[in-house]
Amino acid sequence: MSNTLEDHVGTVNIGGRTITNLRFVDDIDGVAGEENELSRLVNQLDRASTKFGMEISAEKTKLMTNEHGSITTNISVHGQNLQMVQFKYLGAIISDQGSKPEVLARAAQTMTALSKLKPIWKDKNISVKCKVRLLRALVLSIFLYVCETWMLTAELQRRIQTLEMRCYRTILGISYLSHTSNDQVRTTIQQHIGPYDDLLTIVKERKQRWYGHVTRSDGLAKTVLQGTVEGRRRRGGQKKKWSDNIKDWTKKTFAETQALAHDRDRWRDWVHNSSRRRPDDSTQS
Repeated sequence: MSNTLEDHVGTVNIGGRTITNLRFVDDIDGVAGEENELSRLVNQLDRASTKFGMEISAEKTKLMTNEHGSITTNISVHGQNLQMVQFKYLGAIISDQGSKPEVLARAAQTMTALSKLKPIWKDKNISVKCKVRLLRALVLSIFLYVCETWMLTAELQRRIQTLEMRCYRTILGISYLSHTSNDQVRTTIQQHIGPYDDLLTIVKERKQRWYGHVTRSDGLAKTVLQGTVEGRRRRGGQKKKWSDNIKDWTKKTFAETQALAHDRDRWRDWVHNSSRRRPDDSTQS
């Protein structure tokens, strides 16, 4: 990669640091601010790979943009044009539509896992407490994978609450036709297992804990999370940022959360309390 970047001038600058690529094991993500720049980067990487006896797989190499519309420049490897897609990276969907595709995909996988365990949920010889433990270990763990990276809108937060209620109604055998409210379902679960954190609370807490971890570190993740990008903002309403969730949930400014997060113990206590603030939800999902 160092040979590829010898004469390459990157235009993506975050917090004063130029970022041209991200690497993990044998995966490389090229980063560019313009289509021609990305084309040059791909060509240079292809030449450098060939020089060392390696070959880029055109079938596995994809393009993605964070702008509306598509890439108009033909970017190819070995004469084969690369496709523009949303794709999975380390098991998570990376998309220009934000976190919604990933959250919806996780919800679908969670419901599939829930359905496969239907014989267990219907078994009256298994206690509700045991069923909840199995639900958390075998079903909800699928949903929570990389939830720290999600940017949650109000819609996605409602979907998370809806998913949890569907899971609990399934293991309790409560039909929506029974007109049992979500509060009644929560009360029933609590009667069997005691006080517990709901799914949205767990997501919020994990995300805030990761925010504190990154804030106390000194790596690329901190640069990307806290740095500003050069250039002008587009007109109209702006897309919500990952850090906007932290601001909304803590009710603190960015500077205040930064100062608080550097004290591990204080931040842990704050996260524990702020994650548990949620709007009243006594209606059916």
